Amino acid sequence: MLGIKEQSVGGHDQWIGPAPWIDISPPGPLARTAIERDGRVAASCYARQHPLVVRRASGTVVEDVDGNRFLDFAAGMAVCSVGHGHPRVVEAIEKQLHELIHVCGTAFRYEPMIALSEKLAALAPGPAAKRVFLTNSGTEAIEAAIKLVRWHTRRPWIISFRGAFHGRTTGALALTSSEYRLREGFGPLLPMIAHAPYGDVEAIRDQLFGLQMAPEEVAAIFVQPLQSEGGFTLPPDGFLPALRRLCDKHGILMVVDENQCGLGRSGKMFACQQFGITPDVLVISHGLASGMPLGAVIAPEKVMTWPSGAHGSTYGGNPIACAAALATLELLESGLIASGAAAGQHLRGYLNDLTGRNRHLRDVRGLGLLLGVDVVNRRTGRPSAVLRDRVLGEAFRRGLILLGCGDTSIRFSPPLTINKAQLEVGIGVLEEAVATVAD
Repeated sequence: MLGIKEQSVGGHDQWIGPAPWIDISPPGPLARTAIERDGRVAASCYARQHPLVVRRASGTVVEDVDGNRFLDFAAGMAVCSVGHGHPRVVEAIEKQLHELIHVCGTAFRYEPMIALSEKLAALAPGPAAKRVFLTNSGTEAIEAAIKLVRWHTRRPWIISFRGAFHGRTTGALALTSSEYRLREGFGPLLPMIAHAPYGDVEAIRDQLFGLQMAPEEVAAIFVQPLQSEGGFTLPPDGFLPALRRLCDKHGILMVVDENQCGLGRSGKMFACQQFGITPDVLVISHGLASGMPLGAVIAPEKVMTWPSGAHGSTYGGNPIACAAALATLELLESGLIASGAAAGQHLRGYLNDLTGRNRHLRDVRGLGLLLGVDVVNRRTGRPSAVLRDRVLGEAFRRGLILLGCGDTSIRFSPPLTINKAQLEVGIGVLEEAVATVAD
């Protein structure tokens, strides 16, 4: 039996056992059978990082089909912020299932969609009255935001940043610049998109405005308060306020993409609040509905002025997803943001201590309970993708789910419900995993 058999709270009122708990070295026989079946029919574009076949999950614990239990430091790509299967979210979903499953919010009105839009409009930063457009995902929300800013400003150019990840559909992919392989073979992409170095307002002024377009031709600048997929890059001090001033000077809309870092994960409801800025358009998704497909575009009334029929979505704002989101937001406001922020401080402390004792790890960074660290070759001091992937694999084999980001980084985005004991156990497993890696 591998890993640490540390009993940690498995989640809410559905105890499924301690984790990590490894009976059969993963992937076990049932998982291997499922992986073989999947390999015969699944699209070849899926990029699975671990040979994990999930049977069920609760709180911070994921169980595979062979009965192995894993401590989850990924939360479904920072989606299950209130933990897997929180009973209040499940209750809201079950109640809604018996009342209304679907009717299309573009064509009709229903209470969960109205209530959620009211809630998001009230929560979004800034004093102006807001309007909300609901989507199925963060990528769809980015696509909607692209259309909105071009319609509202009647300007063609959009600026994004190197290292940014805004999604994989054609418009969102044009904004994305975190990895060339995401774009390779899919051109031509959406035209009149320019990229600037992240954190460099002067480069926008001198290189883009000076050489490529007039600022009066720019509809919007899309920015992430933290570039998660690009390697958990934080902006330099003063960058976001300076970018806000630049946008104001030239009548450019500032679109803040908080698909992964929003909704309590940064230590505040929205990450932009950590930097004292108010966006013109706010995009959110991952932590909004605890795993139900939902995203949102939030903008002041003076910006969201497009006419009836200019945009729509058959499934966006689905009643069940809206019910899950309302329950999730209630949990976040009732104390989970604060407890998640405290957990983030503990995790940062543990990671700083570990990197201080281990030359394979370097540069702890991030916001709240969304942190990253680089894996490096201890002889050369250079970041190493090969070593990073070995660490991830060894951690998984011991019962800890971690995901990579960027070329050489590990991301930490556990549920906001995680407690100090679980964090200590996870760091212990990570330290074991790192100790097995040889340069």
